Amino acid sequence: MAVEPESLQWSLPVPSVQELAIHGLQTVPPRYVRDDTDIIITAPSNPSFRVPLIDMTKLVNPGSQEQEIQRLHSACKEWGLFQIINHGVSDESLSSMKQQVQGFFDLPLQEKKRWAQKPGSLEGYGQAFVTTEEQKLEWNDMIFLRSIHPLQNRNLDFWPENPPEFRKALETYSEEMNRVAVSIVRFIAMGLGLDAQEYSETYRGGLCDMRINCYPPCPEPERVVGLCPHIDISGITLLLECGDMPGLQVLKDGHWVVVEPINGALVANLGHAMQIMSNGIYKAPDHRAMANRSKQRLSIATFCYPNSSADIGPAEKLIKSGSPPLFKTLKCEEYFRHFFNRKLEVSFIDSLKT
Repeated sequence: MAVEPESLQWSLPVPSVQELAIHGLQTVPPRYVRDDTDIIITAPSNPSFRVPLIDMTKLVNPGSQEQEIQRLHSACKEWGLFQIINHGVSDESLSSMKQQVQGFFDLPLQEKKRWAQKPGSLEGYGQAFVTTEEQKLEWNDMIFLRSIHPLQNRNLDFWPENPPEFRKALETYSEEMNRVAVSIVRFIAMGLGLDAQEYSETYRGGLCDMRINCYPPCPEPERVVGLCPHIDISGITLLLECGDMPGLQVLKDGHWVVVEPINGALVANLGHAMQIMSNGIYKAPDHRAMANRSKQRLSIATFCYPNSSADIGPAEKLIKSGSPPLFKTLKCEEYFRHFFNRKLEVSFIDSLKT
């Protein structure tokens, strides 16, 4: 009998969903079948449920900055998620990262297993947060890489060396994602009336983790979930779609809204650390991933946090303005420990309320 993890820091080994799909299943194995996926999905053509689009060019241009910051502030308050264009990451870097991810998931299973998760660690190839043998499984395979930024924190044991250019592409891409996160946090702080320099600098040397997702075609997509509804614990998460197949959905006013991929854009969503910093002005959104019948979907999520010396707590200026702090203030290390040592069913954000 397998030893069950004592915390969320590691996950039980499970079958590769990609391998199940390759063998031409006609029905989904019982452990993947869900009875809780019949929630309303809002068509993206409905104007009131159009995911906000933010233009970084307008944020940096003095003539349009004020108006675009207000649009960003509104997106953070009302959605907690937006797509960002003209973010400055080169097409070459995006394309290279997509190609390397595709190349990795095209490898034979035994080759991918060279970078499989080990007991005691979430890092590597496998699935996350599988804590019991009876638990329902998600329709995805993934690679989770902790501390891809800053450089000195990396554990290259789990960084694939095949395809040969994977590590090089990831190194460049991780630097770009940190730069984008710093820029977005700067403008978010301005929208909240905070010191933009102070808050953006806490992310400049900040920690970044990465989860690379593979959602294979599914014979019964309506009976599974690619990634369960959840809220990130990051400050901000930056997601790159590797193709044009929709799959990401965000919960907005009780409706699951499809986030339609835009070529070259990044999807940015707020995590609990940003909700806490804003003292609840912004809300980190529930989001999930759904499977589809016809086409594999790949995505790359980069989770960006403040640096390890920063406190995660409500911004002092937002408290001094008359609003009491809604959340505790924790050191970064304590924040992570609190998350990973709770039960999966316990609400993380509720446990941090004052």
